[in-house]
Amino acid sequence: MSAVASQGSQLGDVRADGAWRTFRRGLSLSPEITQGLGVTLLLALVATAGRVVVPIAVQQTVDDGLNASGGADLGYVRWMVGLAGVGIVLTVVAAYHMNRRIFRASEAGLATLRTKAFRHVHDLSVLTQDTERRGSLVSRVTSDVDTISQFVQWGGLIMLASMGQLVIATIVMAVYSWQLTLLVWVCFLPLFLALRTFQRMLSSAYMVVRERVGGMLGSISEAVVGAQAVRAYAVEGRTQRRIDDAVESHRVAASRAQRLAATAFSTGEVVAGLANAAIVVVGVLLGVAGDISLGRMLAFLFLVTLFVAPVQVGTEVLSEAQNAIAGWRRVLGILDTQADVADPGEQGVRLPRGPIDVRFECVSYGYPNGPTVLHDVDVAIARHTRVAVVGETGSGKTTFAKLLTRLMDPVRGRVLVDGADLRDVRFASLRERVVMVPQEGFLFDDTLAANLRYGKPEATDEELLLAVTELGLGEWLDSLPYGLETPVGQRGESLSAGERQLVALARAYLADPDLLVLDEATSAVDPATEVRLARALEGISRGRTSVTIAHRLSTAEAADEVFVFDRGRLVESGPHAELVQKGGVYAALHAAWVSQSR
Repeated sequence: MSAVASQGSQLGDVRADGAWRTFRRGLSLSPEITQGLGVTLLLALVATAGRVVVPIAVQQTVDDGLNASGGADLGYVRWMVGLAGVGIVLTVVAAYHMNRRIFRASEAGLATLRTKAFRHVHDLSVLTQDTERRGSLVSRVTSDVDTISQFVQWGGLIMLASMGQLVIATIVMAVYSWQLTLLVWVCFLPLFLALRTFQRMLSSAYMVVRERVGGMLGSISEAVVGAQAVRAYAVEGRTQRRIDDAVESHRVAASRAQRLAATAFSTGEVVAGLANAAIVVVGVLLGVAGDISLGRMLAFLFLVTLFVAPVQVGTEVLSEAQNAIAGWRRVLGILDTQADVADPGEQGVRLPRGPIDVRFECVSYGYPNGPTVLHDVDVAIARHTRVAVVGETGSGKTTFAKLLTRLMDPVRGRVLVDGADLRDVRFASLRERVVMVPQEGFLFDDTLAANLRYGKPEATDEELLLAVTELGLGEWLDSLPYGLETPVGQRGESLSAGERQLVALARAYLADPDLLVLDEATSAVDPATEVRLARALEGISRGRTSVTIAHRLSTAEAADEVFVFDRGRLVESGPHAELVQKGGVYAALHAAWVSQSR
């Protein structure tokens, strides 16, 4: 139980990792980003080196062309202008190919990261997923990865070119005047040292921003999905205030992060201005003393611009980098959360097709940080048996079904299927043989046929029609405007609750399971649909082991055996008639149901 709790709390809990460690781990999960990096760096070097051609050409033109000892040498001037033009062309071509390679590699790498994160979310148990709001989970796979994309494609590109530009500009400046070069570094060194402090502050600020984005998306998605309930209870104002609070929290966090980023950028601007002023003053003094020529002074001013630009842009890139690091940490938080219901994979047991039996051996379950909700359940289900599970709300019925389908694992005891511990059975084999129809059959925004094919992807239209007909739903299908091609709408909202349940049953029938688990599958439907559902349930259960969480005790009356749960314990089991005569918990439940049905 504590293991599950700790796993749930791990989501996003990697902020203690250093920025560099997070960056390296992020890249290791997206190896495509660094593929061919050597060629990309070479192109960056060419693009950077091309930029210093112009300052060199200016110096040569002024000192050896216009101010030549024998008078202006226009031929030499033309040659230097041509050389500058070639340098510019080389810079553009190299920069184009560098951009192209970085964009292609980053998109491939981030697609891999999104896929890994999305698949891992699906590998997590329902319980672990419920520790974080769905909108926040979605934000980790979408907007958090987008922040990484922006940095890798823009910030990473700029940083790559800027670092090379900084080094080359420093080398050429030192060749022209070591005194002025030293002055430039004296001016900028305090800023470089201060960037470490800015980095830590921005890292913390942007981590809060990413968390606020997740909270905002969670609030908005809940309001959209629950729009009917919001309108039904006239709580639009309260819902809007919740969203407004989430949006405001994000605004405050983002504003603070942007203020820090603006401070860093403005500091760079101030330092750049001071450095330029100091260079002009000292440069003039050196020129008067004859220590630097006019051409070299002009070239140096061009080179200072090349030096300052990366520093100024670097402060802005720092902001993007910390935003990306925060996004990486949240994605890593998902990937670092171990699946508490793990697939044994190829090493696991593969169950052969055929009749199935189930055994619960002293099974108990408790939710994280909560009491035990299922106590020492010890029961067997024989092959081809139809079992109804009954009990009051909160008695443990749904927990029993989730353990049976391995949506959760027991904290004590074992669940055996055909003699094999469910924890040792491959997921692929388990999902082939065991199918659960939940209380609300979830439908995807597609046609009826597409939703049915989730049970059997390769099914033809003829097979779909045959399945619907065998379940006695042909008349219902004929009543739909476009038959199998009828759009069901988002979450199946174009159909009634009962019709959605019919589709879910037909989908399960197509999957042809050996063990069928139905969770409150006949609840909240009209009488006509209940008749269809009862007929479909009879057809889908025939020849299979089935376990039905019975909302209406008419289901229990038709079952071979009834399991009665009370306060997390299996208190009675046996045929309906026997339990009624016994006069225990089930008899009281049945009597109450009969009196309410009259």
